Amino acid sequence: MVSAVFHDPSGTGVAGTPPAVSVSKPVAATSATPTPAAVPAVARPSAEPFDWRGLALRVLPPIAGSGLLIGIWALLTMNGGSFPTPAATWTELVKLFSDPFYSNGPNDQGIGWNILFSLERVALGFGLAALIGIPAGFVLGRFSFVNHMISPLISLLRPVSPLAWLPIGLLVFKAANPAAIWTIFICSIWPMVINTAVGVQRVPQDYLNVARVLNLSEWKVMTRILFPAVLPYMLTGVRLSVGTAWLVIVAAEMLTGGVGIGFWLWDEWNNLNVAHILIAIFVIGIVGLLLEQALMLIARRFSFDD
Repeated sequence: MVSAVFHDPSGTGVAGTPPAVSVSKPVAATSATPTPAAVPAVARPSAEPFDWRGLALRVLPPIAGSGLLIGIWALLTMNGGSFPTPAATWTELVKLFSDPFYSNGPNDQGIGWNILFSLERVALGFGLAALIGIPAGFVLGRFSFVNHMISPLISLLRPVSPLAWLPIGLLVFKAANPAAIWTIFICSIWPMVINTAVGVQRVPQDYLNVARVLNLSEWKVMTRILFPAVLPYMLTGVRLSVGTAWLVIVAAEMLTGGVGIGFWLWDEWNNLNVAHILIAIFVIGIVGLLLEQALMLIARRFSFDD
């Protein structure tokens, strides 16, 4: 607000003297707004150098082990004989995989087709085992009466050899392919049942007490509490079962015939082609390793530990 005050600067009040004008300015606020403190710049962490040492420790030991195996193999076959050298086996391997999917009839097909037919049987038998074994494991772990009733039967049937189950499959199904799938099913179901049941039994009792207080249904207890806690145990059982399934199919196909890596291996033995037998052994091992690594990757992906 501007106000004008007229007065006599000499204090005498003489007329005609030009008055002085005093302009009063607004009073500044007594409390000034504080200036925000400057935020210190956060130093960005420098990029960590690549862990070459860790990579070497992961890669070099398997390479060294493989080289040692090939070296021993080469030394043992230096003097010739019926056992092929690593170089001769490699040459046969290149020939086989140059055309792995040829087909000259039902009993003369490439190694690629044989592997795929075996994987198909494994998928069917293992899939049926998972559909039945995992829910059965939940039931056994959840209800102690059922567990005490079924556990002796599992202990009795689990150690039975796959070759002992194969004749039962042939008797019931009257065909080789369903018999092989049955053998995979009955041999690969037990690890999933046992591991799932153990996982359910190790769920902390406090979790179940809270579910009882909240009056949760049995379905919600299974899906909201038990499943996340049991998943690591369940995936361990799945990993063991798929290894068992791949092991069983080779033995079953050697006896039932047809198309498959087990039959192909036995056929090469009848032809006395030792190089192809060695190739089949390596192929079976590599496929089994890939199946196991894939399941381990899935287990880490769906882990609830964090």
